[in-house]
Amino acid sequence: MPTLMVSISGIRGIIGDGLDPEVLVNYTSAYADFCGKGKIIVGSDGRISGEMVRNVVIGTLLAKGNDVVDIGICPTPTVLFNVKKLNAVGGIQLSASHNPNEWNALKLLNSSGEFMSAEENAGMMKHLYEADKKFSAWDKLGKVTHYRKGLDNHMEAVLKMDYINVAKIRKRKFRVLLDCVNGAGAYSMPKLLNKLGCKVIEINCERTGIFPRLPEPIPENLTATMEAVIKHKADLGIVVDPDVDRLVLITEKGEPFGEENTITQAVKFYLKERKGNVVVNLSTTRAVEDVAKEFECRVFRAPVGEANVVKKMKEVDAVIGGEGSGGVIAPQTVFGRDALTGTAILLQHLVEYRGKMSGLKKSLPQYFIVKKKIELVPVSEGTAPRNPDDVIKKLVEKYKSEKINLEDGLRIDFDDHWVHFRKSNTEPIIRIIVEAKTKENAENWAEKYVEEILSLR
Repeated sequence: MPTLMVSISGIRGIIGDGLDPEVLVNYTSAYADFCGKGKIIVGSDGRISGEMVRNVVIGTLLAKGNDVVDIGICPTPTVLFNVKKLNAVGGIQLSASHNPNEWNALKLLNSSGEFMSAEENAGMMKHLYEADKKFSAWDKLGKVTHYRKGLDNHMEAVLKMDYINVAKIRKRKFRVLLDCVNGAGAYSMPKLLNKLGCKVIEINCERTGIFPRLPEPIPENLTATMEAVIKHKADLGIVVDPDVDRLVLITEKGEPFGEENTITQAVKFYLKERKGNVVVNLSTTRAVEDVAKEFECRVFRAPVGEANVVKKMKEVDAVIGGEGSGGVIAPQTVFGRDALTGTAILLQHLVEYRGKMSGLKKSLPQYFIVKKKIELVPVSEGTAPRNPDDVIKKLVEKYKSEKINLEDGLRIDFDDHWVHFRKSNTEPIIRIIVEAKTKENAENWAEKYVEEILSLR
């Protein structure tokens, strides 16, 4: 069965098994109709199928009469930045994020240089369903411009951020072990770190687009990287996913800094300089709220998903936000997750902290997150799997007297822990995320909730 995953951020699938040229033409054509005439920015994370996908997408946009500004292999946030800077009507990043080599995707942006809202996505999908594939005549085709200043534009804005003192960072001469999994980070992160005066030890920074390991930057995929931090006596390790929107850090001891701590330390640094509202998603650590409380600032939570966090940030005029997956969003540069922005903030924070990465980690509120998933198998042979919506409704009824949030599944906040139940949109699965002050307590609560769901009838 071909695999194609459709969401408000675009389409994602396996090349040769779902994400085929015809599909690319159909979705790109619908997107062009949604955007209307004007220029569209196109970038790629450099993965091996990128050239084929790029040629199909650009050819389709030209056939629709749109001009294309091709900014080459670059981070997703670079495409976001340049849509706004160059006054484009839209932007497409060709990237399947942390998915393996066989995957690719179209990440679709609006004219503000942000991921489309649910309403915008619905508007685009109407064009797909109407199947009106009108193309331009020979004399009204679009034109391609190969624009090579896209990354420089983005990087310059990062280095000019408020509260970032490049001279002070350069003086510290950080020794950084960098792992870019051979993706777009190999084109951008060494350049940024060199501008910040760092001594960069590169691994997996070849510009091949072939991922040498599973590309999701989680600890189990980073054992060799963590060992390399110790071997090269680095001050820290920096790991990015293929399209450079997630920032994952490693301490000088070769230990995970913690993805949740990436956003927590960024919030702490930023609020120290500028008080204001903060937005994170419903699955992000409570440590962000603890830090915000120190500065008498408010934290708002949004449903999981970058577009949802950005929407809430705009509503409450947040000064910083992000997600616990290593995604930092600072509106001054890009209204989206950006590892380049996150890196500058982290290095400035370390300069002002005047200590090591392991010490910075210990200075943050300490929590532990445990994640589980339950496949809702049939209750008996021959019956259909239980409906995730029904399961969550029963949990809502049981915990209705507690502090609950229903914007994205069910989140319940207790004094000593919180739990977030979310259904999968593609499978009969419920995901459970639990956070507590100790790993043992988080594990115990998670097991309790698993048993509770399994016992529901």
